[in-house]
Amino acid sequence: QVQLVESGGGLVQAGGSLRLSCAVSPRNIISIITMDWYRQAPGKQRDLVARITSGGNTNYGDSVKGRFTISRDNAQNAVYLQMNSLKPEDTAVYYCHAPGFSSWGQGTQVTVSS
Repeated sequence: QVQLVESGGGLVQAGGSLRLSCAVSPRNIISIITMDWYRQAPGKQRDLVARITSGGNTNYGDSVKGRFTISRDNAQNAVYLQMNSLKPEDTAVYYCHAPGFSSWGQGTQVTVSS
């Protein structure tokens, strides 16, 4: 099973930036799996924000294209989400997830003030 721990959330003004991190264990599994970032705003469903495959291919939701960048560091067993030009509508709890595995982390709260 995969264990995931998100960090890096916080309160930021609109137009600001944050970098989220996701620590993945067991060691070395990250190099062979796809990793996703999801987010869930209050009262809304959990939506896919970004995906990175084991080969490094990336995909983004329409609402974050050009503003968010997903990356991975296999040596650090981590996945990152660089979020720029943040908007109030980006406010949500952000989760990392590995497709095909059932586990989720505790999430990290991102709040963007206007």
